[in-house]
Amino acid sequence: MDDTGFRNSKVPGTQDKPRLYSPATQPLLQSLLSTLADIDFEYEQAKENISKNSPDLNLRIRVLEKLKSQHHERRMPYIRELAVLQERMISHR
Repeated sequence: MDDTGFRNSKVPGTQDKPRLYSPATQPLLQSLLSTLADIDFEYEQAKENISKNSPDLNLRIRVLEKLKSQHHERRMPYIRELAVLQERMISHR
């Protein structure tokens, strides 16, 4: 049973809002967001591992800076694709 009380509830006198994206767009959007989440999760794990296992502060700082740069580079193609998808969704409203 749904304990939120929100499922299938509709305020009387309101109209259903149109979808912000087509059903064909949803799988791509979900895939991009899932990939970004995976990249971020791996980054956080690597940061934690480096912080725990590197006793040399200067080395740790350099490695973390490099890791941050690599993380940014890995994310950028997906961020760009999300921006293209967003533009497509806006232009088809």
